Amino acid sequence: QVQLVESGGGLVQPGGSLRLSCAPSGRVFSIYRMGWYRQAPGKQRELVATITPGGSTNYADSVKGRFTISRDNAKNTVYLQMNSLKPEDTAVYYCYGDIQIIGSRDDYWGQGTQVTVSS
Repeated sequence: QVQLVESGGGLVQPGGSLRLSCAPSGRVFSIYRMGWYRQAPGKQRELVATITPGGSTNYADSVKGRFTISRDNAKNTVYLQMNSLKPEDTAVYYCYGDIQIIGSRDDYWGQGTQVTVSS
């Protein structure tokens, strides 16, 4: 059974930075698109950023210029560097992966990590 395990969330002041990491536990064959989504209280889950194995990226307009997504294919790990954080970035951040294991290919989600931006 494969699970995506996130780390790096926490409490930070406005203007601060955090770095999220995510990697699968368990054996995988290939990982295609990976990304981060977030869900704030009372709102729907929304895209933050995605990245392909070749490094092509896509960002939500609200985070462009402040967040950077990257991945280490050798470690099957995706990162989200978040700079110039704002209170409206407060949300639970979820890691996403399009993952091939032996016998199947599916979408996988992490359990979520809380990011709180507050003074």
